[in-house]
Amino acid sequence: MTDLSTTYLGFHLRSPIVLSSSPLTEELDTIRRAEDAGAGAIVLPSLFEEQLTLESHDLDRQLSHHAYSVAEALTYFPEPGAFAMGPDAYLERIRRVKAAIEIPVIASLNGVSSGGWVEHARTMQQAGADALELNVYFVPTDPLRTGAEVEQTYCDLVRDVRLHLGIPLAVKLSHFFSSIPNLAHQLELEGVDGLVLFNRFYQPDFDLDALEVVPNLTLSNPGELRLRLRWVAILYGHVKADLAVTGGVHGAEDVLKSMMAGASAAMMASALLRHGVDHVRTVTRDLVRWMEEHEYASITQMRGSMSQQHVAEPAAFERANYLKVLRSYALQPRQPVK
Repeated sequence: MTDLSTTYLGFHLRSPIVLSSSPLTEELDTIRRAEDAGAGAIVLPSLFEEQLTLESHDLDRQLSHHAYSVAEALTYFPEPGAFAMGPDAYLERIRRVKAAIEIPVIASLNGVSSGGWVEHARTMQQAGADALELNVYFVPTDPLRTGAEVEQTYCDLVRDVRLHLGIPLAVKLSHFFSSIPNLAHQLELEGVDGLVLFNRFYQPDFDLDALEVVPNLTLSNPGELRLRLRWVAILYGHVKADLAVTGGVHGAEDVLKSMMAGASAAMMASALLRHGVDHVRTVTRDLVRWMEEHEYASITQMRGSMSQQHVAEPAAFERANYLKVLRSYALQPRQPVK
């Protein structure tokens, strides 16, 4: 029998398919349907740092220094009532979801500074969360702030939370770092249990008539998976932390590629927003079919088989592959002018 089970953040999951943080994991009925369809775990929608600071009216010193340098900046954020729920309601959601399903429930915190995170991370654990995902969404805009300082912010945050947390901790990273392997190593030293690659920075657009910056949210596409595969394949075998892919996972082939690169989990949101949560069942069926046809008995058997751990000189391999890609495009012959 084909074994789809995997291990992520210390949990034995029946499937590598994990619902990432999205509106889909807001509704209890949808979460139950995802479990019935074969999902291995779910990540709840994020509790945002701004929800904590707006509720308490106590802005963290570090965040104030970097983001709220002028009072006007406070007006950029939504009013407290615009958020789906506050911290207390979020804790109640954790309790309700935990009581309703058997697969692991991963809580999520979104922000950039320690502030009230440590206390709220602890209360999430007390409410029954099986693990915590830190979604560090931070775009540095200060030209005097060095890359090392930005990376230290991540490490400090993980250290502060890890010291007060007894459940597994994952960090959701972006790919905008000069050395992702080194940052992964530093985060691992601070006690992180998993790395989720990668956060998607949503790009705003300009309204030329109103002369305003407007939000622009687009769902992911399978082409985005390639960046994730590359870095998971590089990190696999060099860090002990579990690796998860998020962004571009739409079908069974994407899950398989993620596993072969070295991931323990393949997180889905956009494909489920398009096709409905029952799409998990379709992907699961296609996974089993492909593995049977190609004589793979388990996910464990294939994990990391396409990673750079099997390459003697990864840096040289990257360079050679770069040159090969550049030379692979063939110009089409010009049609004779009539």
